[in-house]
Amino acid sequence: AFAFAEAGARVVAVDRDAEGAARTAEMARLIGAPAAWGEEVDVSDELAMEKLAEKVAAEYGIVDVLVNNAGIGLSGSFLDTTSEDWKNVLDVNLWGVIHGCRTFGRQMAERGQGGHIVNTASAAAYQPSRALPAYSTSKAAVLMLSECLRAELADRSIGVSAICPGIVNTNITATTHFAGADAAEEKRLRKRTSRLYGLRNYPPERVADAILKAVVRNQAVVPVTPEARGARFLSRFSPGALRGIARLKPPL
Repeated sequence: AFAFAEAGARVVAVDRDAEGAARTAEMARLIGAPAAWGEEVDVSDELAMEKLAEKVAAEYGIVDVLVNNAGIGLSGSFLDTTSEDWKNVLDVNLWGVIHGCRTFGRQMAERGQGGHIVNTASAAAYQPSRALPAYSTSKAAVLMLSECLRAELADRSIGVSAICPGIVNTNITATTHFAGADAAEEKRLRKRTSRLYGLRNYPPERVADAILKAVVRNQAVVPVTPEARGARFLSRFSPGALRGIARLKPPL
């Protein structure tokens, strides 16, 4: 949101945390957005997303660039991951993207003036891991959805980019659910993972820069961070190596 604001775009910041969205909009105005608004929505709620799209179009105008960025973390073995765990991660990570693309993408198509859709996937979309079966599946689906939409919407001058970050220092680790862990163990794992991401300290601002470039250049798949680019290379030219890496147990 801030990167687009600095580039001079009007910004609609959307979050299920209304206060957080409002703060983001306020900061976006301060750093250069001609106008910015905050809206509250749960991206997994189809009806709420439809109402949001209608409101945005009526009050602010049809969006030129849509960024589907909401996501939640889920770690743990497949056998420890419950049906409810699967539902939670797919509702946000996949269905949230589907709802965003369908509601706002249809408006772009009907307007007939082009546009761009950015879907945040992950290096996990093409890098299998015994520790991330549900999360990786959700992100792989986002990557394929993006590729399919890119093909469908090209003749309407609507670009679609899948952004695939690796280890980026954001607060997703503080809310990641660890399947099969009790409350105390989950707290320990969250703290440990947050510390590791902090030590890696790859800033989200660099991902934002990659998103802006993807929109300007109409890039299809954009790995961000060295490990994401390395995994992308292996997925294309040495998938067996990635499968071997996937078998490694994560440190406790």
